[in-house]
Parts: sequence; structure tokens; C-alpha cells
Amino acid sequence: MLPIINTAHEPQGKIKILLSHGNGGRMMHHLIENLFLKYFENTILNEQTDAAILPVNAPEMAFTTDSFVIDPLFFPGGNIGKLAVCGTVNDLAVSGANPLYISVSFIIEEGFSMKELELIVRSLAEEARKAQVIVVTGDTKVVNKGKCDKLFINTAGIGSVRKENRLVSKARNIQPGDLIFINGTIGDHGMAVMSARESFNFKTPVISDCASLNHLIRQVLDQSSQVKFMRDPTRGGVATVLNELAGKIGLGIENR
Repeated sequence: MLPIINTAHEPQGKIKILLSHGNGGRMMHHLIENLFLKYFENTILNEQTDAAILPVNAPEMAFTTDSFVIDPLFFPGGNIGKLAVCGTVNDLAVSGANPLYISVSFIIEEGFSMKELELIVRSLAEEARKAQVIVVTGDTKVVNKGKCDKLFINTAGIGSVRKENRLVSKARNIQPGDLIFINGTIGDHGMAVMSARESFNFKTPVISDCASLNHLIRQVLDQSSQVKFMRDPTRGGVATVLNELAGKIGLGIENR
């Protein structure tokens, strides 16, 4: 029989995730009700059905999925929870979609700190509220110690696409002479994570610019019909995006 523990009198920082938190029994339901529902509560998620039933009124939908395995979990400017929302929301937004719903699944290593898990869940919920997306379904798995690097998060996202924006992610209308704009400095997030991982001790702190950009992108699309392509650079950064774009459209890119 898996152990059942009473955590009511344990110091918050001492409580750890056990295998029994993922076995479908009492402790798992306690985790869901007292942590996940505490921060993600909404009428759809509260039904706790096997599949979320979503009210959707749009001719076309965008659907994306991503997994987050970052090390360290906490970095200057954010953590894996905030990153999971930003990554999913931005993948939808740069595809011309209005992000509506996301799913969140946690794969947790046995022994992971409950306090750190709550910080991550709280950050995830706060970023979802800022982006105005709803966490409508999810899953929790706990694996044996050493079988997972502390915590992995998988997400999926759904958004509605307006007819006039349906080609934004496909780069079909790019012509010679078109300009490429970058809406911020390059490499802040990657360097912030790397600095936290390797303890570089920069004199000037490097802060991740991790943020949900759907509201900004919506304003741009509302003001202009000339946006032909958008992409959210992740691994490989801007250089990889530009290389992939050049190969896709058969045109070169120059710096003026």
C-alpha cells in the first residue's frame, strides 16, 4: 500500500511530492483540489470531466502544443510556470489567433518541494490571467526519483482565427523588399536562463523578457493588414527563424 501522510502540521517548505500524489487516490485528489483548482478555478475546469467541453464560435481554430523542460526551474524574470503560458500563448498569437484555452499537464519527480510547486502553479495562473486565457483541463503524473529532472510541464492551446489573419503563420505572401521587425532586444531570455544555470555573476543583471504578447500582437493586427508573417523565436533564436524563413520562401535576407 502506498503511504498516506497527514501534511496538515508539516512546515510548508518541508512538504514533498510523493508517488501517491499521482496514483489517482485521495492524495492526488487533495493535490488537485487544494493546489491546482485553487489557482486555476473556472466553470469549465471545475466540472473535472475527462475532456473539457468548450464554447467556440469561430470559422477556424489554431491548435498548438509544447513541452517545457527548462533548467533551472526559476530564473531572473520568471519560472517554468510563467514560461509555459507565455510559450503557448505566443505560438497561437503569432499564428494570427486569439488565444482562448490552454491545457496544463505536470510530470513531477518524487520528492519535489510542494512549496516550489505552488510558486510555479501560482505564477502560471497569474500569467494566464494576464493573457486572458483559461486553463480548462490538465493532468498530473508523479514519477520515481531520478526518472525526471524535478518538473516537466506540457501544454496545449486553442485560439480562434479571424479570416483576415489566417495566412499570417504561413509566409505565403512575402515579397522582395519586405522588412523584418524584431520587437525587443535579442537573447535576453536565453542569457538569463544560462546565467542562472551557470552562475556567470554578470555585473549587470540579465532579466528574462518572457511575456505573453497576444495583446500587443492583437493591436498590431487590428491596426495593419500588411503583416505577412510572424514567429516566436525559441531554441536557436532569431538566427534560426530567419534561416528557416529564407529556406521556405527562397529569398535571401540582408541587414540594412
